[in-house]
Order: sequence, then C-alpha cells, then structure tokens
Amino acid sequence: MPALTDSYWPADDTLPILEETVGGLLRRAAAEVPDRVALVDAVPDPAQRRSWTYAELLADAERVARALLARFAPGERVAVWAPNCAEWLIVQHGVSLAGMILVPVNPAYRQAELEYVLTQSRAVVLLHADGYRGFDMGAAVTAARANAPALQQAVSLTDWDAYLGSGDPATALPDVAPGDHLQIQYTSGTTGFPKGALLHHRGIVNASRFVFLRADAHDGAVCINSMPMFHIGGGAVTGIGTLSQRGTYVLMPGFDPGLQLELTETYRGTIMLLVPTMLIAVLDHPDRPGRDLSSIETMLSGASFVPAELVCRTQDTLGCLFSILFGQTEMHGVIAQTGTSDSPEDQSRTIGRPLPRAEVKIADPETGEPLPLGESGEICVRGYQAMHSYFELPDATALAITADGWLHSGDLGAMDERGFLTITGRLKDMIIRGGVNIYPREIEDTLLTHPKVAETAVLGVPHPTWGETVNAAIRPVDPTDPPTPDELRAFCRERLAAFKTPSSWFLVDALPATPTGKIQKFVLRDRIEGGELAPTPLAVGPEGRTSVPG
Repeated sequence: MPALTDSYWPADDTLPILEETVGGLLRRAAAEVPDRVALVDAVPDPAQRRSWTYAELLADAERVARALLARFAPGERVAVWAPNCAEWLIVQHGVSLAGMILVPVNPAYRQAELEYVLTQSRAVVLLHADGYRGFDMGAAVTAARANAPALQQAVSLTDWDAYLGSGDPATALPDVAPGDHLQIQYTSGTTGFPKGALLHHRGIVNASRFVFLRADAHDGAVCINSMPMFHIGGGAVTGIGTLSQRGTYVLMPGFDPGLQLELTETYRGTIMLLVPTMLIAVLDHPDRPGRDLSSIETMLSGASFVPAELVCRTQDTLGCLFSILFGQTEMHGVIAQTGTSDSPEDQSRTIGRPLPRAEVKIADPETGEPLPLGESGEICVRGYQAMHSYFELPDATALAITADGWLHSGDLGAMDERGFLTITGRLKDMIIRGGVNIYPREIEDTLLTHPKVAETAVLGVPHPTWGETVNAAIRPVDPTDPPTPDELRAFCRERLAAFKTPSSWFLVDALPATPTGKIQKFVLRDRIEGGELAPTPLAVGPEGRTSVPG
C-alpha cells in the first residue's frame, strides 16, 4: 500500500471476508479433523480434566441447541453466568447452532448487576453456576428472577447432563446466516454504565480469524486461555480464533500464573493472550525457569499499555514472537494489531496497522474529517467490524455510529504515513484545563519511565477556577520506598510542559480495574471527589512554599 497522505486507511482487501457462522466453523472442523482435540477443561487437578474432540464438541453443542429449541425460538436471548468452564464454551456453540443470541454475564456480578443484564437483554433462559469465589450464585438467581419478567427458565450447571438430554434428537436445527446476531456483549465498565453491544457472526468469525492469521497461528494451534469467557477476549478473540485454525482450546478456570505455565508445558501451547499484568506474573513466577516453554510461538497482549521493556523481556525470555492488539467490544474485538515481523520499535511504540477489511480513520472529534498524519484524534472504524447497535438503546447507538457507518471508538490515536497507529488517550479521559486540551496518555507514558512507578492513571478532577486539574494516581514498585510527589513533579517538569504536570498525587496500593486489566478512572475520580483518596502533599510548592496541591 502506498504512503498515506492523511490519517485515513482504506480497507485492505487482500484477504477475503469469510461468509461463515460460528456454528459453520465448528461443523467444518468436525468434518475435516473429527478426532483432533478441540477443547480441554483445564482445571488445576490433572485427574479431573476433561477433553472433547471436534466430533464430540459438535455433538454436545447440537444437544444444547436442541434442548434450547424445545423451549425457545431462534433469535431469543440465552444468558450464561459462570466462570470459565467447558460447559460455557459448549453453551456458546449450542446457542450459535440454535440461531439464538448469547448474553455472557460476568461471574463476579452480584444480584443487582445480574438483574440489570437479564432485564435489559430480556433473556428468556439463564444457565448458571452455583457459586463463585464464595458467593452463592444460586440464591442470587432465585432473588433476581422476581425482577426479570422475561426470564422463563434458570438452569444450574449441576443439572447439565439432564439438560443436555432434554431435547428431541429429531429436531432440525435452523439455518443461520453470517449477518445474524450472535452475542450481546456488555461493555466492561471503564466508564460506568454498561451497554450491550449487539454483535453478529460475520464480525466475530472474521475479526478473530484475522487476529490469529496476523499472529502467524498455524493449523492446529494450541491456545492456553485464561481470559474470561464473558469478555470479548475469551468469548471471541481466543475461542473463535482457535476454532478458525482448527486448533485446541485449553480453557483455564481463571488466571493463575503457575497453572498457565504448567498447562503450556503439558499441552505444548503455541499461542496465548495475556494482558500486561498477567504476563508479568507469568514471567516473574518461580516455576517459570523450570518449565519447558519452547512450544510458545506467539504471545498476544493488549487491553492496556504494553511497555517496550515488557515486549523485549518476553521475546528474550520465552524466545517467541509478540503481537499487540487494539480494539473494543463494539468492534467485535480487534481492529489493529502489530505483526510478528514488525520492527522492535513498531512493536513497542505502536498498536500496528488495521486488520484486513477494516476501514480506519483518525477523525477530528468535532467535524469527523480525517486529520493530518501524526495528529491526535478519535479512532473510527467502518465496515464489517462495526457492531449492529447497542441492544435497545437507540440514543446511545446514534452517538456511537454515524449515519454514514463510522463507529466512533472514543479512543484517541494518531496514524503515520504507513498506517501504523499509536494510542494517545481516551476522548472522555481528555482533560481540559483552562481551555487547554491535555491527553493523559502522554503523561502516563512519561511517569511509567520513572524507576519507582509500577502503574499510573492520570485523570481530570473538576476545579472551580481551572475547569479541571491534572491528577495522578501512582502504584509504586516498592510500597516501602514510594516516589515522593516532589520527585515525581520534578521528573515531569523535566520532560513535559508545566501545564501537563499533575497538581495532585495519590499513592495507592492498587488501581481499580476491570477483570481484563482496564483501569477504571471513573472509580478513582469518585474516590477523589468523595474524599476517600487524599492527595499526598508536596514538601515544597511551585512557588517555594509548603502546599497541598489541588
């Protein structure tokens, strides 16, 4: 592709869009490699692990589809509320074959949150675990049913075998089209109110497939997955990406670095997706030097900032390729990705180029027009990857998708003449101080180079004079020897304009985050405004006097 003249990437049509459903992918794999292991329920006790060949996985998925169709119609919503387990994936495929719509629910939710999802999605049936981390999910389901009028049935996974056998084997499964709705994925909650992105087969099949192709995953790839299945990273990118390569999906019940290492060695894992905090835990685990990890071919990472040092350390330690992903639920997962052969500089400083068939621009937030190369604006995508809508939220949908089909991500980025993208922040995170736009990402990237800073989040807090002030929450590398606000301020003043230097500093033990590692700045903001977090005072203020900033 020739060098670009502005921040617009026309869709790359060198690879075709696969006009296929998730159920169609499963049927094809079962026909072509029926005896290949498709799924491993990788619980910690090896004696309790179960596995399914592609032929067995298809058979169980069809039984789920027929059990659902005995009670409900294609197009209706099926909620699943459980931690990662084999039944979760089998339900996902059964719903696909039945032409219904899956509603994944975070197992960490409590009753009120469950009620919200069930009510907003109008789910007709809920398949659920009995408990999660000491929480009685069964009791919460019983209580929630009273406030979810559309819910007709709740089925515990302890009754799984009986439910599998409750359909009629003679029931014909419906014809499902690639454009049909497949999932309602609720946003992960970095900005508070969750909205259900209505996704389709074509989007999930191709976005996941293109990720694995760019990652150089081969036929029969073995994916060791600890990403939560309720999230787009587990329920689409890794799960359907593995299926697209007729691979083996080793499904962990949840992230545990020691188990991740053992499973990689035992099943000869070739590819996995680990957000930076997870990847660091794996690299730092004491078992890692003694494990045979030579099978790892590509490490995927993303969801939050991936430092250059982590990319280089992973490649040096594991001897594998690396690929960084960028996207969001509304885009069926990933829209941009670094290639395994990209230079170390591009791997560490960019999020790669758009995936095939994705039309992308960096838009002026006011006009929607592409900006000059190198300028920061909103990342927008158009094409098959855009969600259909936010389920039954027309006003929110109209704000996200323009009449000409552009899906606005809310993420700020820049594009170079080769089409490589860099993230500069979140549009809603942008701080306006005294009429000047300040992008937190630039400040965060600077602070992360300080040797005493492990994690940071920069955010705006309302101020009567300035409109907003710049604030930084810091998790130190060593809690017993944290950086002082004075040294952090001096560090920033050496590297950034004065107006970008945070005026208030908050030392924290942990930053609030979603299960997939995205920092929830709205939680920090609420804690600061509510007085729960107090700023650490500067010893000497900007004018040489003792002060408490902010």
